[in-house]
This record gives sequence, C-alpha cells and structure tokens, in this order.
Amino acid sequence: MKISDVLRETGLSRNTVTLMYKETAQRIDIEALDKLCRLFECEVADMLEFTDEQA
Repeated sequence: MKISDVLRETGLSRNTVTLMYKETAQRIDIEALDKLCRLFECEVADMLEFTDEQA
C-alpha cells in the first residue's frame, strides 16, 4: 500500500504518516494510531515496538 493510499483512506496528514513510516515520529497521536489500526485491521501492539534506548 502506498502512502497516498493510507492518506486517502485515513484522512491523516502526509507528515504524520511519513514520520510513522520512517520511524522518526517523536510523538504518536492516539487518533492517528486508531485510524491506522482500523485501516490495517490490527492491534496497537502490532504497530508499536518498545526498544530500550539506554542499552
């Protein structure tokens, strides 16, 4: 799926989707996460991964 398809289906901004796609987002909006989970029919845990930056 292309970023333009995600934008069209979710109504999210290109900046929001691009930052999440490139894994450079500093903050994630709950509404944006909800829209993506609905689009991809997945759970939040499927979208996010915790990594310990101190290790």
